Amino acid sequence: MNQIEKPQLDLGIVALTDSAPIIMAQQLGLFTKWGLDVQLHMQHSWATLRDKLHTEKLDAVQMLAPMPMASSMGLLGPACPLLTAFNLSMNGNAITLSQPLMHEIKTLNHGNMPALPLNATWLADIIQRRNHSQSDKPLTFAVVYPYSCHHYQLRDWLGSAGIDVERDVNIVIIPPTQMTKALADNTIDGFCVGAPWNTKAVRDGIGCTVITSCDIWNESPEKVLAVTQTWQCANPNTFLALIAALQEACEWLAFPPNRFETAIKLSQPEYLNEKLENVAPALLDSCLTSLDNTARNIPAYLRFYTHQANYPTLDQGHALLVDMQRAGQIPQSLSDLQLKQWVERIYRPDLYQQMRQIQQQAASM
Repeated sequence: MNQIEKPQLDLGIVALTDSAPIIMAQQLGLFTKWGLDVQLHMQHSWATLRDKLHTEKLDAVQMLAPMPMASSMGLLGPACPLLTAFNLSMNGNAITLSQPLMHEIKTLNHGNMPALPLNATWLADIIQRRNHSQSDKPLTFAVVYPYSCHHYQLRDWLGSAGIDVERDVNIVIIPPTQMTKALADNTIDGFCVGAPWNTKAVRDGIGCTVITSCDIWNESPEKVLAVTQTWQCANPNTFLALIAALQEACEWLAFPPNRFETAIKLSQPEYLNEKLENVAPALLDSCLTSLDNTARNIPAYLRFYTHQANYPTLDQGHALLVDMQRAGQIPQSLSDLQLKQWVERIYRPDLYQQMRQIQQQAASM
C-alpha cells in the first residue's frame, strides 16, 4: 500500500451498539495493523458529531446513512460536501412505546398484549379517540435526527395505518442517550432509536418495544463512515487504510462467539457505559419486548457483514433521497436524474472496490 498521508486520526462515534465496528477495530489492533493511530471521541448527539466533522475537528465519523447527503445539500446549515464509501451496519433500530400508551392499547384489546410486531392501526384508533377529546394531547414520538432512517421508518410505520404524520402526531428530535429519560418523564409517548436504548427502556420498566426496523425495512444501511470530500482528496491512502481496518472488524463481528466479547467491551465506561444485560441482546439477535413478555428472535437484528453488506451502492443512496423527498425535506421538483447526480457525488463504491483490491494484494504478500 502507498504511503499513509495522515497516520494520526480522530474518529467520532455516538454511544450506540452499532458503533461496534469502529470500537472493535481499535480493540483488536486493526487500525494499527493498517498503519493508523486512531483516537475515538464519543459524541452526545448527531448534530455535535456533524459540526465537528464539518469544522475538521474530527477526521472521520460514524454517521446515520442519510446524513452525508443532508450535509452535502446544506439542509441544516451551510453545505459541506461529504462522501461515504463504507456501510458500517444494517438494521438495528426499533420503536418503543411508553407504558401509559401501551396500557391504552391493551385496554382496546380487552387487557391483552396485541401480537408483535405491532400493527400501527392500534395507534390509529387511539389517535382517532384523542382527536374527539379536546383534553388529550397529540401523541409525541422522538427520533434521533431529522435526516435519519429512524425518522423515515417511524413515518412509514405510522403511515401504514393511514396516520397523517404531519397532522395527527408530533415528532421531536432527541439524542439517543436521552431517549429513555424523556420516556420516563412522559415527555414523549414513544421513540425510534438504535440499541441499546430500546433494551434499556424495557429493562427499566418504562417502555415496550413493539416493532424493529427489520420488520419495517429489512436489510437497509443504517450507519456509514463519512469524511469530507476535501479530506479524502488530501488523504486518499489514509482513507483506504481506514476502511480496510473497518472491513476486517465487520468480518470479525459476523461470528456469533465474537458478539458477546463485543458486548463486554461496549458496556465499559469509556464507550456506552451501560449494563451488559442492556448491550448484549441486540448483538445476539434478541429483541426484548416487555418485562412480562418473551423476547423476539430477530435474525440479523444488527448486521455488520455479509458478502455485500459493507458495499455502498448508488441504489441505496438513491432510496434514501427518495425517503427524504417523501418526508418533504428536499424539493419534490428534483428529478430522478438530479437525485442520481447527488448520489454519485456522495456515494463512492469505487473507493470501496479500491480498498478490496489493496486487501487482496496485502493478503497475497
